[in-house]
Amino acid sequence: MNEGVQLSLKLKRPASFRREDFVVSPTNEAAVRALDAWPDWLGGALALVGPEGAGKTHLARDWAERTGAAVLRPQDAGQVDLAGLEGRPVLVDDAEGLDDETLFHLINLAALPGGGLLLTARRAPAAWDCALPDLRSRLNALRVVELGGPDDAVLRGVLLRFFEQSSIRPSEDLLAYLVRRIERAVPKAREVVAQLEEAAGPELRPVTRALAREILDAEPDLFD
Repeated sequence: MNEGVQLSLKLKRPASFRREDFVVSPTNEAAVRALDAWPDWLGGALALVGPEGAGKTHLARDWAERTGAAVLRPQDAGQVDLAGLEGRPVLVDDAEGLDDETLFHLINLAALPGGGLLLTARRAPAAWDCALPDLRSRLNALRVVELGGPDDAVLRGVLLRFFEQSSIRPSEDLLAYLVRRIERAVPKAREVVAQLEEAAGPELRPVTRALAREILDAEPDLFD
């Protein structure tokens, strides 16, 4: 076997949301600085927006871990004791799905001492649907930081992370090939790594550029 090429052993590693595993580049460095500025957010709240796979959840979960924030899912909002969140930071992932009343109260709580609110979504809060006039004014006033789509450095980094989660050690030649050829989207990076792992099969074929080329021929929609 060529050195630098690791066969897939089907040993899945859990997803990591550590800051050191996040690739910082010009497309996301402003967002990283904004999150690191907590608790000095205006009004205590911040919206982190960007396309699918841009790194919103990664950065948000790292922030929640560092700050001791409560993590709230929109579908669980009805079971949450809002009074119990006073004086504590809160993260809401996919916040556009949160009901108006809960979101209104969370924004108000964020301004209290010890509070804070990080909202992630694909669209800026000003574009969200809401029926409460008071909530609309608060959404329009929220500070928004945006994550751009992946550049070469980010794409290479996420490819490495997905390979590591599949216990595959790719060669530099394979990484460079994929960065040049696949669509610039983190979901596509995840998909192509899954395709490579599957193609390696039970016989544990080496995961190489040649194998990636085979997938290109069979699944051209994965690539530009």
